[in-house]
Amino acid sequence: MLERVVTEPDNYAPFLLSQGIRYGNLLFISGQAGAADNGRIVEGGFRAQGEQAFANLRRALEAGGSSLKDVVKVTIFVTDMSHFKDVVELRRQFFSEPYPADTIAEVKALYDPAAMIEIEAIAAVRTP
Repeated sequence: MLERVVTEPDNYAPFLLSQGIRYGNLLFISGQAGAADNGRIVEGGFRAQGEQAFANLRRALEAGGSSLKDVVKVTIFVTDMSHFKDVVELRRQFFSEPYPADTIAEVKALYDPAAMIEIEAIAAVRTP
């Protein structure tokens, strides 16, 4: 059975997207960008957006019964691969060993022209 993950605020609802879907003990989280609660991309450059994106990822994971330490696969989209070192530092800041499997890809654009990073994840859900 598919179970929708909802966070508050849910900036994804108007676009007919789920923050995530839980299926059994797996959690699939939609791409999380550096958007604040008001839906606008945060100011401060790539690092600020990355920290916000990881905070949004954490919130979605926790809403689905998981956490950053339970992420098994992450895909990180950036609009400029020159930020690769920043991505590594963000991974060090928010993940711990064993680090999740990862794909990083440079894309031409994300959903908002101001967005520079978006992160999607697959995580395990630990049963109590």
